[in-house]
Amino acid sequence: MSEETTLTQAGSGSAAASNFGGERASSRKDLDPTSTILSEKEGDLARPKKGRRRKVSYLTINKIDYVDYKEVNILKRFINERGKILPMRSNGNNAKQQRMVAQAIRRAREMALLPFVVSEPPAERPAPRGRSMRPIEGAAPEQNEE
Repeated sequence: MSEETTLTQAGSGSAAASNFGGERASSRKDLDPTSTILSEKEGDLARPKKGRRRKVSYLTINKIDYVDYKEVNILKRFINERGKILPMRSNGNNAKQQRMVAQAIRRAREMALLPFVVSEPPAERPAPRGRSMRPIEGAAPEQNEE
């Protein structure tokens, strides 16, 4: 080993010991090739931005500050056909509005103004995904009696 390599090894060891990570933190950016490539490119070639617009809440549009549990017509907008409360991402509510609507729906359910669960599913039910109606191997085939 030459004197230069021993000095650089000793120098890097002391820097790493004194600076907890030392040179490694700055070299991490260099290790990621994607960030380097994307930072060099400009305009349309850089990371594409998501073009999806944020959904605006029904409550915000109609300037409704408070939803009461007795306003069933408004509350029905925030539950699906099975009676479940819709999430914020699908109805556009902010967190405060979502808490207010969820509390009003729970109270309306307790007062029997809204159902907890809809017992009859919708008339048209989509076909199940993933499983096909194949006969089970080793099982006897069904025979029609005529």
